[in-house]
Amino acid sequence: MILFPAIDLKDGECVRLKLGDMQEATVYNTDPAAQARAFEDQGFEWLHVVDLNGAFAGESVNGSAVEAILKATKNPVQLGGGIRTLDHIEAWLGKGLARVILGTVAVRDPDLVKQACRAFPGKIAVGIDARGGKVAVEGWAEASELEVVELARRFEGAGVAAIIYTDIDRDGVLTGINWESTLALADSVDIPVIASGGLASTADIVRMTMPDAARLEGAISGRALYDGRIDPQEALELLHGARETDK
Repeated sequence: MILFPAIDLKDGECVRLKLGDMQEATVYNTDPAAQARAFEDQGFEWLHVVDLNGAFAGESVNGSAVEAILKATKNPVQLGGGIRTLDHIEAWLGKGLARVILGTVAVRDPDLVKQACRAFPGKIAVGIDARGGKVAVEGWAEASELEVVELARRFEGAGVAAIIYTDIDRDGVLTGINWESTLALADSVDIPVIASGGLASTADIVRMTMPDAARLEGAISGRALYDGRIDPQEALELLHGARETDK
């Protein structure tokens, strides 16, 4: 079970949005590379990065900030936001990314996702962002009529490394992860699922250690870490203890 600290990039800065609204951005660090180093120093083993501008623009916008992050940390980094072509995927993996997250393109062109999985085994994740159970695209600005499980099942057997499932209605508002929907998704597919959106307190960390959550790969935390609602050392010790118990 992995706790992924999040760095969301807007205009080169480390921010958190409220309910996915770009106008509701709180700046937490003007130096994303320094934030990446801080997370590594705190003991985190992975890093989740989103190019928010890129998600809306359909192409990388915060590329220089991402490259600085990659140079600043030894931890594996997964990146989403505006990555829409095979060339783009290859370029980012060549810069040292551990995993590329495909969101909008997974809805628009699922065949490209499958092609990417064949070309870059273990390096492709699918981001499924949902509002009211329906998949949202284009940086959450546009809703589709596609059900979450329906989209996820399109990639069964394709070699997708993970599905990152975000409940937009909970993102950035510290109301707790939507465990019911997240675990239902994990039950519906064989692809590992990462929970995202709403992680609020140590109670969510404890929930991650429960037996029914063991089938998840982990969860992403943003605002709760930045606001100090979650103590990194305590959270990692809880998850490490659960990992040792499972052995």
